[in-house]
Amino acid sequence: MTDRDYADLRALRCIIEQGSFVAAARELRLSRSALSEAIRRFEARLGIQLLNRTTRSVSPTSAGERLAERFGGAAAEIEAALREAIEAGGEAAGTVRVHAQRLGYETVLRNFLPRFVDRHPRISVEVEIGDAGIDIVSERFDAGIRLGELLDQDVIAIPLQPPIRQVAVAAPAYLERHGEPRHPRELRGHRCVCFRWPGHNMLYNWEFYENDAWFSVPVSGPLTFNDQRATIEAAMAGAGIAFWVESEVQPHIDAGHLVPILLSYTASFPGFALYYPRHRHRSPAVNAFIAALRDEARR
Repeated sequence: MTDRDYADLRALRCIIEQGSFVAAARELRLSRSALSEAIRRFEARLGIQLLNRTTRSVSPTSAGERLAERFGGAAAEIEAALREAIEAGGEAAGTVRVHAQRLGYETVLRNFLPRFVDRHPRISVEVEIGDAGIDIVSERFDAGIRLGELLDQDVIAIPLQPPIRQVAVAAPAYLERHGEPRHPRELRGHRCVCFRWPGHNMLYNWEFYENDAWFSVPVSGPLTFNDQRATIEAAMAGAGIAFWVESEVQPHIDAGHLVPILLSYTASFPGFALYYPRHRHRSPAVNAFIAALRDEARR
């Protein structure tokens, strides 16, 4: 592959990622006309059309998309190999991009990260916090923190905490007015504070355990949030019954603000885990992050 081929492939991928010649030209520090001419010559040299152009938009042809995708993977491997060669025998350096569920960040990463970057001053960690399920490969994250039961099968996962469980809770005043359900299915007759996973249309069904099997109960109520902490705050105000991780509601139970219910129908499930792609080259910085978090979990 010639230097021109590499430059043209990089330009093609940048145009597709940015969605326009103008944004790509800015990223590549070229004029729009120079970038457009480079792609035109590249298409002529290959004898195929790589981009569909209109006065308002640009999009890849199927051939352009395949070419850019394969180049992107190869370029990432080459860049990672170069970084590793440069850093061999020296201190790990570079950027680690991590996606974490909100509670996973709070319970696993919040205290760990300051210590990690203090020990590795040449490593930067970018953390995106959110409960929406994402594909960390396509979104270009190096690793993620997610509940073990939500992980795909084709990733490497390292458990970071013991099993956890979720419990239903309500304010004492609510139970005085509406009574206490004796079985999870009785929740259908109660006012529940609902939760919706970001990016999902359906409400989260609460999960319980009976006769050695899990079962879910659809719930409804006057309030729905996409943040679990808000559901607990609403429950403490008497709005209804909420459902969240036991360790997070226990302080409110101890303070008398909430009462746990239906405990005989709760069971543990895998807690938060660090996960990363199985078949992907990892930089020394990513390896250092993984090793440090693994060691942290073993303490």
